[in-house]
Formats: sequence, C-alpha cells, structure tokens
Amino acid sequence: MTEGSSNIWGLKQGFILASRSPKRLELLKNVGLIPELVVSADIDETPLKNELPTQYVRRICVQKAVHVMQKYPGHCIVTADTIIAVGRRIIRKASNEATAIENLRLLSGRKHRVVTAFSVVKPDGKIITKVNSTSVTLKKLDETDIRAVIQSGEWQNVAGYQIEGIFGALVKNMNGSYTSVVGIPVHDITNVLRGAL
Repeated sequence: MTEGSSNIWGLKQGFILASRSPKRLELLKNVGLIPELVVSADIDETPLKNELPTQYVRRICVQKAVHVMQKYPGHCIVTADTIIAVGRRIIRKASNEATAIENLRLLSGRKHRVVTAFSVVKPDGKIITKVNSTSVTLKKLDETDIRAVIQSGEWQNVAGYQIEGIFGALVKNMNGSYTSVVGIPVHDITNVLRGAL
C-alpha cells in the first residue's frame, strides 16, 4: 500500500485502480480501499452488434483489465464500467447537451437498469469479474427537471446521470446497490479484494 494509506481490510499488497472516474476513487477511499496508483485504461468501448448490456459491461471490464495488466504484470488491478440499460438498449455517456436531453426524455417516467461491472486482476494474472444490476425508476420529467439537470452540468462525463447530485431528487424508486449506480458496488469490490489479496 502507499505510505499513509490505511489497510484496514488486511490486504497483503496494494492495488491499481484503472479508472478515470473521480466518483469511483472517492467511493473506494470512503471504505478504506486506497489505490497505490490510478491509471487510465484506454480501449475501444464501442458496443458490438446486438450486444446485450450485461455482456457489454463484462467484456469492457475484462478488456480494460487485460490492457492494463500488460503494462503492470504481477499487480492487482481494478477496472470498472457503468452503463444505463433501457431494455436491450445501451445508454452511454452523452457527448453533447442535445444527446443528454434525448437520453433524459427516454428515461422520463421509466424503469431502467444501471449496470456496473468490475474486474479484479489478481497478482497471478487471474481475472475475477462481477456484474451488478440496479433497477431505477424516474418520475415523469418536465421541462424544468430536464433544464435543471442540463444547467447543473451533472450529465457530463457520466453514463446518463449522477444519482448523488440534483438528479437524486428525480428518482422515485431504486432496487439494488446505490454505490453501484454511483460507480462501483463497494460491498462486492471489498469482498473480492479481500479474497484476492
């Protein structure tokens, strides 16, 4: 572990977080999982034809893990990916306001799934991958709701929305893991890391 980091879970060595998400890093730090290094895992994240949401996030996590493992052999590595699924349709990060508004209108008043996968590369190279699916139902969004989300800027650089921001006021119901919707299921990742290290 890095100097000054608390290893309250008895891990025998540190881990590398391969994610640019500040929310994931914050979630991990909040539960005492402090990476020794944070890197990016730049791969092609284009969905394959007819690829289902769960298949997609699992594949992306494993590809990120393999990519980073080649640069850091012998290390424990954590990768993650989050998408929103409306039926078989995958909703990814909006590149502009128009797409963000289109996504919000699609999700308005509907139940959808937030699917987060993570992979843990053990020091021996074995990859463990878990997928968490959380059901979320939004209220019927009016133009004020949509404008508030757009003006907040919280739609940028996230898969759909930030439930921990103002968007939380628009969620009617959630069944599953809150931290998974934010970026990584901390209960699951803690258990896997404790078993891997």
